[in-house]
Amino acid sequence: MLDLYYWPTPNGHKITIFLEEAGLPYRIIPIDIGRGEQFKPEFLRIAPNNRMPAIVDHDAPDGPLSLFESGAILQYLAEKTGLFCPADPSGRYETLQWLYWQVAGLGPMAGQNHHFSRYAPEPIPYAIDRYVKETARLYRVLDSLLAGREYMNGRDYSIADMASYPWIVPHEDQKQRLGDFPHLGRWFAAIAARPAIQRAYALGLTVNRRPALDDEARRHLFGQTR
Repeated sequence: MLDLYYWPTPNGHKITIFLEEAGLPYRIIPIDIGRGEQFKPEFLRIAPNNRMPAIVDHDAPDGPLSLFESGAILQYLAEKTGLFCPADPSGRYETLQWLYWQVAGLGPMAGQNHHFSRYAPEPIPYAIDRYVKETARLYRVLDSLLAGREYMNGRDYSIADMASYPWIVPHEDQKQRLGDFPHLGRWFAAIAARPAIQRAYALGLTVNRRPALDDEARRHLFGQTR
């Protein structure tokens, strides 16, 4: 059995997508990041950077294994199951480079876009403009990649697609129009239609029923302090 410490954010969705696609048994342990649960000592023992998602795999060969960082978790699950990442070196590293592109670029830049466009205490035009433009640049990179590919690694649906899709879902909040990125838009629609994607997002709605962020939630989410 695998325990998933989770909240329905783009990074959290990455892991439920994999688990639903692979059909692996798992148990969700909600970590309400708007209530500061990521700072609880029992969670910090698993994820010392006070970020979710994290997992504990109770069936790992050498005993229970805990992991944090969504990219590391996806790579681990792919290697454990032999799913969603090619085994040959060229396919494997083509997949991993785009996984790392997401965790190092698309996620952080889109996250800053979200923060300054929607959640900062006061608007900072320079920051908003910078991160909206950088998000658009990354969308163009992905659109160009997908001009000749069905999926990001040029072969099959993979952990690179699973990692990137949740960060495209809030494209309107990022001030991006998918119509400006036709290849990305085609890819996005195809991924959205997958049953496992729909199950993963439906699951997220059952976990977080809070209608809006209050002041405490904003402080925990965007200050990342107790």
